Amino acid sequence: MDRRRRTKVLVLSRPELRKELAGEIAEAHEIVEVERGRQALVMLKLREGGRNGLFYAGELLVSEAKAQVDGAIGLGLVAGEDAEAAWDLAVIDAAFNAALPETLRWEAVLLEAESRIASQEADEAGRVAATAVNFDSMQTERPLWALI
Repeated sequence: MDRRRRTKVLVLSRPELRKELAGEIAEAHEIVEVERGRQALVMLKLREGGRNGLFYAGELLVSEAKAQVDGAIGLGLVAGEDAEAAWDLAVIDAAFNAALPETLRWEAVLLEAESRIASQEADEAGRVAATAVNFDSMQTERPLWALI
């Protein structure tokens, strides 16, 4: 599992998973705090569909952290003010960068969490699709009272 996919799973899954994995590293390895829980603003760069050009949509407040485990640096970056989540992500990223033995077992845990997230997203998409309106007839696919 690559870094982008792993981070997405850790951000979208329950916070206890992040804390559990980072705690496992903290118990077994020395963690050097390079940078902990700093807020910053990042520019959101988007691609416009018609001309395929780039533009800046605005700024986003993020929390970032950097940790070092066994000589490897890890980076954690999350939207909003959540320094603890950023720190956990940094520790986990450093553990993967250091190729610690604990990370081999985590692959299965992360894949399971990813499948739960996909299932939840599919359920949500189904609930949203059920409320779609056919503007030709102004009818919903199911009556609104059936969605409650």
